[in-house]
Amino acid sequence: MSTETSYDRGPHEPALLEDTIGENFEATVRAHPDAEALVEVASGRRWTWTELDAAVDALARGLIGAGLERGDRVGMWAPNCAEWTIAQYATAKTGVVLVNVNPAYRTHELAFAVNQSGMRLLLAASSFKTSDYRGMVEQVRGECPALERAVFVDTDDWDALLADGADVPAGAVAERMATLDARDPINIQYTSGTTGRPKGATLSHRNILNNGFFTTELINLGPEDRLCIPVPFYHCFGMVMANLGCTSHGTTMVIPAPGFDAEATLRAIADERCTGVYGVPTMFIAMLNHPTFAEHDLSSLRTGIMAGSICPVEVMKRCIAEMHMSEVSIAYGMTETSPVSCQTRSDDDLDRRTASIGRVHPHLEIKVVDPATGETVGRGTTGELCTRGYSVMLGYWEEPEKTAEAIDADGWMHTGDLAEMRPDGYCNIVGRIKDLVIRGGENVYPREVEDFLYTHPDIEDVQVIGVPDEKYGEELCAWVKMKAGAEPLDAAAVRAFCDGRLAHFKVPRYVMVVEEFPMTVTGKVRKVEMRETTAARLGL
Repeated sequence: MSTETSYDRGPHEPALLEDTIGENFEATVRAHPDAEALVEVASGRRWTWTELDAAVDALARGLIGAGLERGDRVGMWAPNCAEWTIAQYATAKTGVVLVNVNPAYRTHELAFAVNQSGMRLLLAASSFKTSDYRGMVEQVRGECPALERAVFVDTDDWDALLADGADVPAGAVAERMATLDARDPINIQYTSGTTGRPKGATLSHRNILNNGFFTTELINLGPEDRLCIPVPFYHCFGMVMANLGCTSHGTTMVIPAPGFDAEATLRAIADERCTGVYGVPTMFIAMLNHPTFAEHDLSSLRTGIMAGSICPVEVMKRCIAEMHMSEVSIAYGMTETSPVSCQTRSDDDLDRRTASIGRVHPHLEIKVVDPATGETVGRGTTGELCTRGYSVMLGYWEEPEKTAEAIDADGWMHTGDLAEMRPDGYCNIVGRIKDLVIRGGENVYPREVEDFLYTHPDIEDVQVIGVPDEKYGEELCAWVKMKAGAEPLDAAAVRAFCDGRLAHFKVPRYVMVVEEFPMTVTGKVRKVEMRETTAARLGL
């Protein structure tokens, strides 16, 4: 294929891992038996690799003793905790499919996930923040005929499940592992479902083990590193890019808190001398602007990953300058691709690292196509990003029609994201196909307007959406979070700032100053909800 088209493929070295998650984990245990594997800051608990392996095997025997077979589904509904990580590897060793349940789910969504996946056992926290998980499980038990048992991991239930393994022979876990294949399904993750009901992206050992490995390989993670993980385990960012990235490289996993807390994350980095930290842009914004930011010694930091949503250039620059993250990387992907397809490299120059999502990952292919015709477009032309290779999910759980809509006959996953590939192969995301605003026939990509408004000295964060307009079809509205102590901006002030610097049709007509944006638990801004709120508030 000519270099002029928006197509690229990644290198074939190093080779893909063909072992299962359990086999890979045990190889790390043998290589680093006495090194620290896991730290749970909130409780002060710590495990070496040998100790963590023993905890994983104890739960694995418990699952076997409880009658769970290869391919059965077990749910995990909890914030970040050591039990989450232990369950992730115990299910992988026993061939049980781990179903990630979003901590923000309420009864309707919980019942859907339990029933759609055919879950036999649910591991859950008793409660978290305003969620009474125990009460919600009781409410839905009658609606979930397949669910045989709920185990609350912070109660005696956990010990009872471990006790189920007391009579299981020590060799039973190894025997079970010997029957598994790297291409077996091992994880179901429900996509956020911003449109329609959630779909269960089904991922194999091979999908997620390799993606965790290559994502961290590109930031040079190793046994000397310590990774602070404030991103949720129930999402690929936490359990794949963080946990599997660490366990495939012998890196210490540090859990700073059950849910994201800016100060707890900063304190964990300083106290545990973390060399890397992950986060979505809103997390880095919260840390950089925290009143105690200057009190924390972050000099141990070297690297990390910013992903989950589009990363503002100014935020990236501050991470490098003020958080010592000289080798920070931007990663791009989606749950259905395990998740990462593109990533910046640690030796990229500042422009590539701050103004792109990087280039294609090893062993993968990407292309940018015309959404209407499916033809690959020229470099520098906007189209839909597609990806193909080992990382593409097995499919949506028991939804072959939905799978066929997302993955075409040639194996390409259609992301729904609008992208441009530069002449050097680096890509930029310019928005979602659904987020594109068409104002009076002009295409406006909210990302471009957001990047410009980030340069305003008083704006901490901004999101731009399209709202209905009788004359132009759509108009732009900017939701703005102000920096501490700054005077709120009105539409006239924003227009004045844009005057002469942005084309008139890109200047927001409406401005709403807000304290927070509506978010998914993974830190993605819910623009659908913002549009509805804006239309209602402005009477559009």
